[in-house]
Amino acid sequence: MPDKLEKIDYTDPICPFCTEQYEKTLPVRRIPTSRVIEKLDEHLGRSDVPAARRHLLYWLEEARLGGDSDGELTVLNELMGLSRNNGDRDDAYKYAAQAVALAESIGLSDRVTGATTYLNHATVCKAFGEPEKALELYEKARAIYERELSPNDYRLGGLYNNLGLALEALGDFERAENVYNKALEIMLAHDDCKAEAAITYLNLADLVRDRDGAEAGEGQINTLLDRAEELLNDPENRFDGSFAFMCEKCAAVFGYYGRFMTEAELAERARDIYERN
Repeated sequence: MPDKLEKIDYTDPICPFCTEQYEKTLPVRRIPTSRVIEKLDEHLGRSDVPAARRHLLYWLEEARLGGDSDGELTVLNELMGLSRNNGDRDDAYKYAAQAVALAESIGLSDRVTGATTYLNHATVCKAFGEPEKALELYEKARAIYERELSPNDYRLGGLYNNLGLALEALGDFERAENVYNKALEIMLAHDDCKAEAAITYLNLADLVRDRDGAEAGEGQINTLLDRAEELLNDPENRFDGSFAFMCEKCAAVFGYYGRFMTEAELAERARDIYERN
């Protein structure tokens, strides 16, 4: 009895040079990640979250259809952050789980890209009230970043700032202050990271309040607020959508501490940037 025939035994290539039937995988069609991020920034610069979401979901599907795992991971990380900033807990956790699983499946779990995915997942956990889980993920990212990046890399500064938030939420003020200061050292060395440094100063102000009490720490808190305001008012800041978002974030903190004029100025600045974009 003859062996069972396979499709390759009885079909011919469409043309003499066509070899698709012999190939086990189709060629990867990569998405234009730089353009995807650029367009995303345009939507966020106008504070158009629905358009930003539609844009990312379109390119997520394109990356998956094209077998572009790297592009898919990039888009998942952006969706994670967008969902977190918009308060969409379920979506933030959904995209976090998908991003981590993908990073691990394609062998990036011990690389900078994987560490960034862990960091973003940790930030989701911190935003939605899980500082213990966030701390575990931040430390996982920290081990990779400190091994793979330059000590002055701004990404390391961002990680330290977020790690400090998790430690502060858990009441570990000494370690939190230490990593905040590490973040400041890095951010202040970069001319284009003044707003990020301002956020760290505001985080330190909250730490002093939580550790020492608002009345006892008033002098130190005011010094930290002054420094943050100075950095946000620096004319060298790049007045784009990202800066507008940070101004909005900082405005509420100044309002909390009774600096209502600064709060109003920052909120108005953010609105102006969004309208121009």
